[in-house]
Amino acid sequence: MKQFITNPRVRIVLAMVVFGTIALFVAHIPLPSTEIALYRAVLASLLIGGVITFRRTRKSADGKTSVGSGMHPRRDLPLLLLSGIAMGGNWILLFEAYKYTTVSAATLSYYFAPVLVTLVCPILFREHFGLRQGICFVGSTVGVVLLTGVGAVSGSDLRGIALGLGAACLYAAVILINKAIRSVSGIDRTLLQFLAAVVTLIPYVALTGGFHLLTLDAVGWGYLLCVGLVHTGITYCLYFSALRDLPGQEAAILSYIDPLTAVLLSVFVLGEAIAPAQIIGGVLILGASIANEIKSSRPNRSGENNQ
Repeated sequence: MKQFITNPRVRIVLAMVVFGTIALFVAHIPLPSTEIALYRAVLASLLIGGVITFRRTRKSADGKTSVGSGMHPRRDLPLLLLSGIAMGGNWILLFEAYKYTTVSAATLSYYFAPVLVTLVCPILFREHFGLRQGICFVGSTVGVVLLTGVGAVSGSDLRGIALGLGAACLYAAVILINKAIRSVSGIDRTLLQFLAAVVTLIPYVALTGGFHLLTLDAVGWGYLLCVGLVHTGITYCLYFSALRDLPGQEAAILSYIDPLTAVLLSVFVLGEAIAPAQIIGGVLILGASIANEIKSSRPNRSGENNQ
């Protein structure tokens, strides 16, 4: 049993499956998306901060270098703050997308982000953009068009998909900003980004709608704690612990278990309808993203964040 839990592939698969179920829990929290994003960041920061502190204390007691030593977060503070803002906005738009369209449509549109990164990286980081990348971009774009139903879906669905694509843009921004951060890596970077999200979301929530946390009943509290502690805090710890022991390419491929789980839950658990054209569109989006990863020789993307 211990070998099963310590297997990095098992940990990352488990993390992706948990990530894929988040929509089911968010739907039962009667709070605005901005507040859910804020409390998610707060709860995850507390848990991950506790884990980092525990590791640092244990390593210091063993006479080893403490976790986080050698970090110089001040060098990248503006980027960390910007990535935290993008991460918070990413969550808000994704949670809003769940309210207007199906979980599968919102999730698949959200996973347009890796292709956006492929398109922008040659401009910002002078990375290679060849025929394969071009084909992947065209394929995923056609997939988005099919996902919207080419006019066959309702206005509400289109709004949800648009919000999902907006979340994808912010997710891509987080990835791109992370590529420029050099002094902090791994779970330490995630903690700082969560804290930055908290700092920016508190005044935003206060100015836009106020705080309604005390209106939650026991069930709402349960779902909120699960989203913050399990879907974010614990799952990010599983994710980053697995990244240390897996090749970056393999970790990237396994990360697509997340949208697959979300789509399966949408269809078979929630009973949400999905048209054949949307299925084809989803396959094109995920297929293009996976194809871009399979033949890629990029290093371990431990700084990138999932949902």
